[in-house]
Amino acid sequence: MSCYLLFWAERSYAQKPAVSKPVSTTQPVTVPDNSIGLDVSQDLSGQLLPFDDIYDLAVAHSPLIKLENETAVSLNAAYKVAKLQILQNANGFVNYSMGNQAIFSSNSYTSDLLGQIANGYRAGVNVNLSLFDIFGRRQLLRLNRANYQAAMQKKESVAMELKRDLITVYQDMLTAQRVLAVRIQDEQSALTAYRVAEAEMQQGKIEPRALASANNSYAQVKSITESAKGELMKNIYYLEAMVGVPLQRLKRN
Repeated sequence: MSCYLLFWAERSYAQKPAVSKPVSTTQPVTVPDNSIGLDVSQDLSGQLLPFDDIYDLAVAHSPLIKLENETAVSLNAAYKVAKLQILQNANGFVNYSMGNQAIFSSNSYTSDLLGQIANGYRAGVNVNLSLFDIFGRRQLLRLNRANYQAAMQKKESVAMELKRDLITVYQDMLTAQRVLAVRIQDEQSALTAYRVAEAEMQQGKIEPRALASANNSYAQVKSITESAKGELMKNIYYLEAMVGVPLQRLKRN
């Protein structure tokens, strides 16, 4: 491309064409497309929800937080089961007896009151306690409660780590936007300089080398601008992925 421009410029310079109307230097520099629903040429902090609201959404939808929630629920259930585990050694029974309960009677010739009591429904509870139930149950409860409390602390730790990472991505996004704004200004200036050099070349005021230098400068600045655009878009998508909801839900109403 540069070789072609240089060749064309040399021909124009040699032929010294008539003065032509300069190309407009007000052509705007493009910014990333609006497919994400945000105007990246404007302050993003004013288009997105406040950071605290974004963090609340991240806590509610983050898979890591959900995992820690379920872990805490399961350990809390294990603690409650451990408290009730002693009941497995208690057995209740109900039965009904009728007829001649002679084994309970001291008089085999006459019906007595004890034999009558032995007839009918009977209910009771059998309790068997092992040494573990007596000496180890308290430690078992402490273990299960400690596991549950550790899970709750882990959940808080994960939430703090998520907030730290979210702050980093959010600030990187805002910084990338400010850097992009500066790069766009540089690109606009480089484009203007190139258009001026192009017009002066057509008028025979400068040599082809000056036009090639202006074109090269513009290409370098354009490359830097594209990198800045990519950095901004990357941080926007990082933010969306970290929160766990579509980008549209992060916008202000």
